[in-house]
Amino acid sequence: MNFGILVPLAPFIVAIAIVGIVIWAGVKNREETHKTIRLALEKGQPLPPEAIEALKGSGKKVSTAQSDLRTGVIWLAVALGIGAFGYFVGMEEGDAVYPLLGIASIPGMIGLAFIVLSFFNKNKA
Repeated sequence: MNFGILVPLAPFIVAIAIVGIVIWAGVKNREETHKTIRLALEKGQPLPPEAIEALKGSGKKVSTAQSDLRTGVIWLAVALGIGAFGYFVGMEEGDAVYPLLGIASIPGMIGLAFIVLSFFNKNKA
């Protein structure tokens, strides 16, 4: 059997698998939370305010300067990894350097934007 068609599809299959695992883990976490709250209510125990907040599911996390800086550093590391990959591939295939550096510039600019935002976000806790 020829698996040659799977090679170009592998990155997409892996990406779909990762997203699926993250969604599945979130669903399992919500199920466990609901089960715990249901048991507490059946036994007549009061719900703590944290449990009520968890049920509201605002989901929106407030960004802080530290979280913006961490996100920016991660994006810059991704860009450097892609750039290094382009450099090493360029040793064998010279035409591959510039397209890979162009691709690396996208996460690099996102990382720089997050780092700049971390400086403007200092007053938030």
